[in-house]
Amino acid sequence: MRKILFTLLAALTITGCNAQNKNEKMVNEQMKKCLVVFFSHAGENYSVGNIKVGNTKIVADYISELTGADQFEIVTHKYDGMAYTPLTELAQEEARNNERPAFEGKLENLDQYDIIFIGGPIWWGTYPQVIFTFFDTYDLNGKTIYPFTTHEGSGLGSVVSDIRKAYPKADVKPGFSIYGHEVRTNKAKVEKWIKGLNI
Repeated sequence: MRKILFTLLAALTITGCNAQNKNEKMVNEQMKKCLVVFFSHAGENYSVGNIKVGNTKIVADYISELTGADQFEIVTHKYDGMAYTPLTELAQEEARNNERPAFEGKLENLDQYDIIFIGGPIWWGTYPQVIFTFFDTYDLNGKTIYPFTTHEGSGLGSVVSDIRKAYPKADVKPGFSIYGHEVRTNKAKVEKWIKGLNI
């Protein structure tokens, strides 16, 4: 009798481990379908001073840590070394002229991603113009898109409507915003948002 009970218990244990491994595999496969696309500005930033890592980069790293998402950073050296006030003036001019600054690198295998997080600071009510260069370069129609922003009072600005305009056939979600001065001390705010997405 003991031998039979032991055999049954062992079988149940093995079945449980297999089910757990299967669930973990499903979760990992789902995570591989997420991508974080972001632009982040280091250097002199409003409210946080001269920083080596941009506010949006920190949030992007939180998202990747929490979801397993890959990353594509939109990199341009156009603003390197600029003080805050001249940068805001340049950003305003770019927005007024609807400019498309160039960025470095190329995003490979876009088709493998179903969920795209798109993040950046708010410059004059929306994303920096270099993110619109990305929009012109890559087709995200058919994807699920979660916008996020870092700011010091502008919230999401017009980024949700701007993304919907760029990608009318994408499922663009309401989005998430966080103060730039909060990102280093309020990871919990990002965690709460991510947990609420059920992805």
